Amino acid sequence: MKNNEQEILIQVKRSSRKSIGLEVKQTGEVLARIPLGLSDRELKGFIQNHQKWIINKLAMIRQQSMNNTTVAAPPLQELTAKEIKNIKDKIVGRVQYYGKIMGVTWGRITIRNQKTRWGSCSAKGNLNFNYQLCYLQPELLDYVVVHELAHRRHMNHSPEFWREVECYYPNYKECRKRLKMVRMAE
Repeated sequence: MKNNEQEILIQVKRSSRKSIGLEVKQTGEVLARIPLGLSDRELKGFIQNHQKWIINKLAMIRQQSMNNTTVAAPPLQELTAKEIKNIKDKIVGRVQYYGKIMGVTWGRITIRNQKTRWGSCSAKGNLNFNYQLCYLQPELLDYVVVHELAHRRHMNHSPEFWREVECYYPNYKECRKRLKMVRMAE
């Protein structure tokens, strides 16, 4: 696809799906997921019909990357054992605080250096948090803790899940938006 003489490459993945899906990733990569039997002509027509959407999405991602800030966190391997313990204690303290208020339990709490996630919750109730959360504003750490604990009731991002988050963290939308603007340190 061309945009003002600039070529936009679109990666195509065929599968047994029934519909066409378009995705513009944060990296600027454009991905089209298509049914196995879709002809190249049909795909070309679909992409032409969605060209404006693709261009707008790419422009939005470029704008966001100019506004992004990077976490001022030292590399994990440069932290002392005491610093890592302090980070874990801080996060565990927030989990205990909100877990009690929300009336939920959890399994293990692990502090990691995930590349793309601030936190996660496994089906067994184990919680993982990115150590870089402790280098952000406290309200962003609290939002991620509430988000992961809400998964103890809803293991999805359904409307019920978001109502649960909002019940315990009313300004979650603003925090979520702010987190999207933060790049993790490498």
